[in-house]
Amino acid sequence: MEGWTVERYEVAREREWNEFNSRSRNATFLTDRRYMDYHADRFTDHSLIARKNGKILALLPADITADGVLHSHRGLTYGGWIMPPRHFDAAAMMTLWDVMTYYCRQSDIKGLDYKPLPHIFAAAPSGEDIYALFRSGARLTECQISAAIRLSDNPGFNQGRRQRLKKALATGVIVEQATDENAWRDFYCMLQQCLADRHDAAPVHSLDEMLLLHSRFPANIQLWVARLDGEMLAGSVIYISEKVVHSQYIATSPEGRRLSMISPLFDKLIQLSAGGKFGTGVDYFDFGTSNEDHGLYLNESLYEQKASMGATGVPYERYSVMF
Repeated sequence: MEGWTVERYEVAREREWNEFNSRSRNATFLTDRRYMDYHADRFTDHSLIARKNGKILALLPADITADGVLHSHRGLTYGGWIMPPRHFDAAAMMTLWDVMTYYCRQSDIKGLDYKPLPHIFAAAPSGEDIYALFRSGARLTECQISAAIRLSDNPGFNQGRRQRLKKALATGVIVEQATDENAWRDFYCMLQQCLADRHDAAPVHSLDEMLLLHSRFPANIQLWVARLDGEMLAGSVIYISEKVVHSQYIATSPEGRRLSMISPLFDKLIQLSAGGKFGTGVDYFDFGTSNEDHGLYLNESLYEQKASMGATGVPYERYSVMF
């Protein structure tokens, strides 16, 4: 472990962090500090920077709670060790894990709650941390199931979904990107109502937070809507990373549900993703998870809706290890 160190992130390291994050093989814009820190007041940040001979080799987006547990940042869907594009193998990860464990024990950190990056988001295979978790005796504490389409081998909509798409298209629906603030406000109102009525839930982000993040990452965070005679009937906020277009939020009005307006909306988004609209390296369209209670409950009707558009399962895992 000679030459290896782990240190706590400081704001003065923001540029250094973001530069490394941008060239990593398993990071997205969500682990850019400009995204992470929008809700800095809600969490006690305790992100880690690992170095060898002074050079950054890995980053861990993290926060800490009063019980002494270090968490893969709870403001993010995922957040395992961010690794360099090359020359970092399983042996290096095991060394890093030992250095991290020593740091945690010295800092009176009692455990680690860890959310690795789902494999579809990585630019290259990056499962070294899963191996290190196994070697350290980590326990799987959560497994949610997402639904994603591999764009190079897309099976397409099933028969029932194709019929709903045909009927929806016959209405003259228009699917387009919405760029003005009023459209975001209209979508947010529809989203609030949809989540409350159908799932007894509320959006994770406030409208102001959505607008702030969109302003910081306009190419990565976009709103696409389905309109009929000018009225917004369905919409999705999509997160665009190097390998994945992810549907962060989906909402429909009652009339939009009756007319199945998500069918033309996602038909268009999937076609654009496959056609390179959101980047030539995009490999997957991800609809997100369909779970509650840490994955123990599956919303089968919601998952079936995503599967009807050609998607299959991707696990979003979570592990716990004590020091």
